[in-house]
Amino acid sequence: MTRERAPVRVLVLAGTAEAAELVGRLAADPAYDVCASLAGHTRAPAALACPVRVGGFGGVDGLVAALRDGGFGALVDATHPFAAVMPHHAATAAEVVRVPRVRLLRPRWEPQPDDRWLEVDDLAAAADALGALGARRALLTTGRLELEPFARVDGVHMVVRTIEPPDPLPLADATVLLDRGPYTVPGEVALLRDHAVDAVVTKNSGGASTSAKLTAARMLGLPVVMVRRPPSPPGPAVTTVDDAAAWLAAVATRS
Repeated sequence: MTRERAPVRVLVLAGTAEAAELVGRLAADPAYDVCASLAGHTRAPAALACPVRVGGFGGVDGLVAALRDGGFGALVDATHPFAAVMPHHAATAAEVVRVPRVRLLRPRWEPQPDDRWLEVDDLAAAADALGALGARRALLTTGRLELEPFARVDGVHMVVRTIEPPDPLPLADATVLLDRGPYTVPGEVALLRDHAVDAVVTKNSGGASTSAKLTAARMLGLPVVMVRRPPSPPGPAVTTVDDAAAWLAAVATRS
């Protein structure tokens, strides 16, 4: 008699569209018992099709304990490309517990012909770049929690687009637009024209949902200050949900 294989417990460090898609697939597959973790930065996150824990783990030791106590057999790091700390904690904790780990990381955007990108390493450098460009009205799509570096930029009106209101808003001269992608090229062209934007500041998050602003900036000949991603820890990585699902299927086969 063949013994039925127990489902693999999978912890998904979530917060991206790819994480939500992967969780939906795993929740519908009896081969997996999936739990998602959210950092808690978004006040009203989209619903996920599995049990969800919210908040930090308390560093590497807390994540090690969560992996052990939860009996997890696989860890998928599907955090945001600009999550600078958690991916490294995940890599270390998975190694300590000897749990297979993979990072699901969407491809970065690449400059196209006629793009006017100025690539910088961080938000402070992005703020400096606005002054060097002589911008007067800039579209900021860096997130509501990362506006402080731009408070010291004088003479530039900031058009801030965020999903949730910045609270507090550290900018003295700003317009706040509350919106959530995906965006269209015609819509982005209209936004840039309506607000007389002459420079765009964004992080290289990648993905199709918010890439229309780059096409719109190219069409209008506007400079884009592009913040590079933080380094990712070494180890296995995939760029699509299909590849993450295939990686998990291989893990389940070995379990």
